[in-house]
Amino acid sequence: MSDDKSRIDHNKVEGEGSYSGTADYNKRTEKFIKSGKVDKAAKDAEKAIASPEGAELARAEEKGKKGDPRGIQKG
Repeated sequence: MSDDKSRIDHNKVEGEGSYSGTADYNKRTEKFIKSGKVDKAAKDAEKAIASPEGAELARAEEKGKKGDPRGIQKG
């Protein structure tokens, strides 16, 4: 028998606060941290920011901070 809290009903409409999305994100984040790849990812990010791609990454970050990085929201 499985634990009800760990089961995710993918057919359930959750609205703005997605419990299943949060649980999935947390699970994948924990797995990544435990994988030991965090330091390498951080170093790769530093290199990318210092590269010619850095300006494009900074623009993408600013766009993301504005709240609609995919341009979905209208008006």
